[in-house]
Amino acid sequence: MSIFERYLTVWVALAMVGGVLIGLAAPELVQLIASAEVASVNLVVALLIWAMVYPMMVGVDFGAVAGVARQPRGLIVTLVVNWLIKPFTMAFLAVLFFDHVFAPWIKPEDAAQYTAGLILLGAAPCTAMVFVWSQLTRGDATYTLVQVSVNDLIMVVAFAPIVAFLLGVTDIQVPWQTLFLATVLYVVLPLIAGLFTRHKLGSQEAIDAFSARVKPWSVMGLIATVVILFGLQGQTILAKPLVIVLIAVPILIQSYGIFALAYGTAFALKVPHRIAAPCAMIGTSNFFELAVAVAISLFGLNSGAALATVVGVLVEVPVMLSLVAFANRTRARFPEVETQYSKKTLNSN
Repeated sequence: MSIFERYLTVWVALAMVGGVLIGLAAPELVQLIASAEVASVNLVVALLIWAMVYPMMVGVDFGAVAGVARQPRGLIVTLVVNWLIKPFTMAFLAVLFFDHVFAPWIKPEDAAQYTAGLILLGAAPCTAMVFVWSQLTRGDATYTLVQVSVNDLIMVVAFAPIVAFLLGVTDIQVPWQTLFLATVLYVVLPLIAGLFTRHKLGSQEAIDAFSARVKPWSVMGLIATVVILFGLQGQTILAKPLVIVLIAVPILIQSYGIFALAYGTAFALKVPHRIAAPCAMIGTSNFFELAVAVAISLFGLNSGAALATVVGVLVEVPVMLSLVAFANRTRARFPEVETQYSKKTLNSN
């Protein structure tokens, strides 16, 4: 790893501070970036995420996709954690903290809004950034793509019923435009570009060399994304620091708890690390564009629910980087099961 990658956490911390300062010093610039939005998807952030995702898509080998069926345990862990556990534990933690633990400091009507926002976050597993976390943990690009794709398909049919059940709201309107646009921008287009690049490069040696050259740009895209996200929310962070901290508490507990559950289960099932790490990352990370869009449509732009989903965005990057570091330190504890599939994907990455 280069010095830049080795101290990535430091650069992200500086980016967070720099983003807030830019938001205060150049509010016009921040508003200009914020206005570049279609269907609740910020196009500037989308472009940067695209740059982060593309290098991993170059590593996707469609010839190995069929082999996922021969190692289904990682996919099963992801699906069980994401859809049978995560939404409900997030709802439990939100009610526990905002209706009981934090009740002396928060009005009941505000507590209900924050709870709703956290439920929306818990019901929306990650679509885009998980490719970045997978790459940083040397995850299997092909398997990660399959995991994300299956989650997205389930999200189409399961997101609205789960949210409606947990919120007690029957008229959930899923922003299909947001879901479709984000999927195209973060999955479909980078995948097409990656496959085209693989075809043009030809040999595996050329693909590996190209991936090594573009990987630093992926990390730089992550830093730039953090600057923009914190720039967009700089005023909110400074105006409501205590509320931000209180909302972050259940999110942090949920994030580390879900990761521990998925990662520990994968370890117990002897899932190879290059599958286990992304498997745990998908449930820990969130599809924040979807959560923010639904919060705004249901409760309004300035609602507590929308604020809670935004806090999820702010917390995600530092939390995920800490989990990436933990996953990398514990790689040697996982057996790399030498099946036909793992050998093929090992050679193709």
